[in-house]
Amino acid sequence: MAKLIDGKAIAKDIRNQIKNEIRELKQNYPNFSPRLAIIQVGGREDSTCYVRQKEKAAKEAGIEFMLHKKADSITESELLTSIRELNDNPTIHGFLVQLPLPSHINEKNVVETISPKKDVDGFHAINLGNLAKRNCEPLFLPCTPKGILELLKRSGIKISGKHAVVIGRSDIVGFPVFTLLSRSDATVTLCHSKTENLPELIKTADILIVAIGKAEFVKGEWIKPGTVVIDVGTNAIEDSSKQSGVRWVGDVEFSSASAVASHISPVPGGVGPMTVAMLLQNTVESAKRFLQESRERDISLLPLKLLSPVPSDIDIASAQTPKPIKVLAEELGLSPSEYELYGKYKAKVNLSVLERLKSKKDGKYIVVTGITPTPLGEGKSTTTIGIAQALGAHLRKPTFACVRQPSQGPTFGIKGGAAGGGYAQVIPMDEFNLHLTGDIHAVVAANNLLAAAIDARMFHEKTQSDKALYSRLCPPKNGVRSFAPIMLKRLHKLGINKTNPDDLTSEEIQKLVRLDIDPDTITWQRVIDTSDRFLRKITIGQSPTEKDQTRVTGFDIAVASECMAVLALSTSLADMRERLGRMVIASSFDRGEGIKSITADDLGVGGALTVLMKDAIKPNLMQTLEGTPVFVHAGPFANIAHGNNSILADKIALKLVGVEEGEEEEKCGYVVTEAGFGADIGMEKFFNIKCRTSELVPDAVVLVATVRALKMHGGGPEVVPGKPLPEVYIKENLEMLEKGCENLVKHIQNAKMFGLPVIVAINHFITDSIAETELIRKKAIEAGANDAIPSSHWEFGGKGALELAKSIVKVTSSSTKDSKEEFKFLYNLDRSIEEKIEIIAKEMYGAAGIQLSDKAQEKIRSYTNQGFDKLPICMAKTHLSLSHDPKLKAVPKDFIVPVRDIRASVGAGFLYPLLGEMQTMPGLPTRPCFYDVDLDTETGRVYGLF
Repeated sequence: MAKLIDGKAIAKDIRNQIKNEIRELKQNYPNFSPRLAIIQVGGREDSTCYVRQKEKAAKEAGIEFMLHKKADSITESELLTSIRELNDNPTIHGFLVQLPLPSHINEKNVVETISPKKDVDGFHAINLGNLAKRNCEPLFLPCTPKGILELLKRSGIKISGKHAVVIGRSDIVGFPVFTLLSRSDATVTLCHSKTENLPELIKTADILIVAIGKAEFVKGEWIKPGTVVIDVGTNAIEDSSKQSGVRWVGDVEFSSASAVASHISPVPGGVGPMTVAMLLQNTVESAKRFLQESRERDISLLPLKLLSPVPSDIDIASAQTPKPIKVLAEELGLSPSEYELYGKYKAKVNLSVLERLKSKKDGKYIVVTGITPTPLGEGKSTTTIGIAQALGAHLRKPTFACVRQPSQGPTFGIKGGAAGGGYAQVIPMDEFNLHLTGDIHAVVAANNLLAAAIDARMFHEKTQSDKALYSRLCPPKNGVRSFAPIMLKRLHKLGINKTNPDDLTSEEIQKLVRLDIDPDTITWQRVIDTSDRFLRKITIGQSPTEKDQTRVTGFDIAVASECMAVLALSTSLADMRERLGRMVIASSFDRGEGIKSITADDLGVGGALTVLMKDAIKPNLMQTLEGTPVFVHAGPFANIAHGNNSILADKIALKLVGVEEGEEEEKCGYVVTEAGFGADIGMEKFFNIKCRTSELVPDAVVLVATVRALKMHGGGPEVVPGKPLPEVYIKENLEMLEKGCENLVKHIQNAKMFGLPVIVAINHFITDSIAETELIRKKAIEAGANDAIPSSHWEFGGKGALELAKSIVKVTSSSTKDSKEEFKFLYNLDRSIEEKIEIIAKEMYGAAGIQLSDKAQEKIRSYTNQGFDKLPICMAKTHLSLSHDPKLKAVPKDFIVPVRDIRASVGAGFLYPLLGEMQTMPGLPTRPCFYDVDLDTETGRVYGLF
């Protein structure tokens, strides 16, 4: 009698091995959790039975299981949509559609829609095709053929050199088994129901695999003595002795075959349990593959063709062909559902990534700031990109750069492009500098909708009675009146706990409908993303239809809008909704109950603002010249607002370069984020505002300095954009440079005040001498910097910033833990408004004190009464001096900071004192940058942008 091949026992052993493997992997990677999903269409009894078996086996092995039941009536289109959703779901490692399907659904279309990466049944044409190709490996082997091979191997059956006969040519069993046996060096004959002389061919088999779908088709007399028989068939035949009325038999007549075979698999209990076990094995292999891909993050690089002299930025950018952003997204481990393409080279990344990666440890967090710059800027953006290219492309560390989106105003005005410079840029730089994905346009739309709502509300309140206002604000629909959700929010704020519009008293109606906006207190202006000095002050309401309700207002540049600051400081979509709703736009007249702040939600517009900005909250994915990833997101004005890119971009980037729990620390990546203007402005706001909200703590500060700027602080002549640099800036002058290093020292001290290590990046210009660079390095180290490294990334890309990148790695690896524990804010939020302003002025700027105007003092009293005094401070001052006066260079002494006004950005979450005259709408110079910008109409190439 043949020896039974006990598939049930072998399958149980495999499930136990899977369970142990999952347990061991969880020890190293606590969040490793294989997940299998099955779509079942209809309620066929046999399908339900098979699905239950798979569910039970999965749970026994420690695999999470999800069942998606669909009605028999589901259309093919609806089913394919459900399959695509599982393809895009990064938490599902494998899934299948239980077959057979209803006759109106094409099974081939269904199978081919399943992603080959999740096709744990192994039926997809790509997997079957790669199985058939000699030098290719499929991602998954079909479960039943794989189980058959496993039965043979675990039963000690030798395959190599043997003659195998396979009966049945289906894609599910026959063809794959034929290929697998051939790959195991057997000589294989594939037969089927129409094969002539089938018994004679079967007689030649050392190994016989039968999957023909005919009950007891193969007889014992056809089988050579000693043959190994694997019976794949499952057929029901009538049997009155059984309670069910049927008994299950295979495609082989067991009684006669077992008398001559050496080994035989029974039915049931042979191949069936192995098929399920292989399904589980495929699922675990897929989960391990997903884990490995998330750990490897292998970014393909773009080679640089360095030229000397260095061409213009736009010429360099145009000469480089970016890789499709879809490729970069896949390299980062993003699933198709986690990003949205905006053309070939830009994509928005969905916030759902944060939830999926929440268990990951964050990468290293580096903030780039600078000394007090010249009007030309000292290359913080260029340095940020150069560091990212060095870390990512040359040290092969997972690295993200995070930068702000530039305003179109300065781009066409005096500044030009802001994508970095030279061989350290974000590409495509024309798309970066112009519309990008429309975020700034969304901010403009939201801001101006709120502005229109303010004036419209004042108009209607002045021209209508309480009753008329109420009937229009709460009209009946189908004879029934109800409050909009946003109106219920205002009722709650007013202390009116009623939900039926018909229950309000006349006094309560008046409170609800009359905001009583005092026009003199309106702080909200319209915005446009163009530098236009003639919009700084305008008169509105001059049409006769506005009934003489004119008032003086103005426009700001788009990035000065509080909506932009809110975008940058939001931590979720829900948080953005709350922030937009609580933006204060004016105060009410005092009608005896005291002055009240009026918010966007009071106007009923907070929800609409969120709808306009719902896509803008998603960070924009781009790449550097060397192919490393960049997030470009938000661009709050660096003087009035906090001048940093978004919290969400930093948070997502930190997860994407982070490591799994238990993974080696050296595999941890880097996020290099830039803070606007000098360390006294951008860095201070980064720490005291952005870090407070994000709860993120940087690992190090990179402080950018240039010989040019330090010479200016040492007494050099004025630097004027558009004019040639005076000769002193391009020739060695150590005396002037040493004197100017006082400014560098102060900024190092400012950074060290927060308890973090500081690395000085000496942004090298080709006119700088070695002696000048060495002098800056010496002064920086003496001042307490952890390191000071010259960097020539503008000229050489990432290669030019390699030593700077190595220094960052060294400093952060040795001091991360200590520095994060030592991090501290400059002030406590419980301090009074005046005290917080004074602390910043004295500690950051070196002032002797502050002087509050009468207006500023009144604002302090008002904000304190309204409960805004616990907000952080966002100083609005010049970036061209440590002081409030742009003419005071180096490190001014004994000066008093005048605070002429204090304004509130309650939605963004800060108060901003005004130190001097701060323009929120730039003007165009005599010769704007747009003179040089044009389009090659033949090729579509932009030139002259920078």
